[in-house]
Amino acid sequence: MRRITMAVMGTIAAVVLMLSYRTSLSGPRTTTSAVTGAAPGVVGDPGTGTATGQGQGDGAVTVNGSVAQTRWGPVQVQVKIASGRITDVVVLAKPDGNHRDEEINDRALPQLRAQVIAAQSARIDGVSGATVTTDGYVESLQAALDAAHFSA
Repeated sequence: MRRITMAVMGTIAAVVLMLSYRTSLSGPRTTTSAVTGAAPGVVGDPGTGTATGQGQGDGAVTVNGSVAQTRWGPVQVQVKIASGRITDVVVLAKPDGNHRDEEINDRALPQLRAQVIAAQSARIDGVSGATVTTDGYVESLQAALDAAHFSA
């Protein structure tokens, strides 16, 4: 009976240690200039709080989403809307604490952009293996769409 108890306790301890192991070599960095320099809201006319164009005749707006603080670092996007359609999504901040973050983002961010443009909303499938980045991307994107009063 004592052997079984020790085996169960050892297994539990091993599982707890494995689940608490942090795979990233360094903590999330928040020194990206986009995080400190790009405030949420409409670019070019942040004082009004409304989505106004930047001189284009088609009512185009560019809006920064809020910074989504994720487990691996900040995520922030900027959305461009013209003629009532999402035309582009630019990443202003992304997790970049180590090589693995860069590897994941190089694969995931173009897929997320394509999904948003195809869906014309923040309701996207996301990218397998980049769940944390996807969640931050969607959070920042939704904040930008809300600031622009965009509805699909």
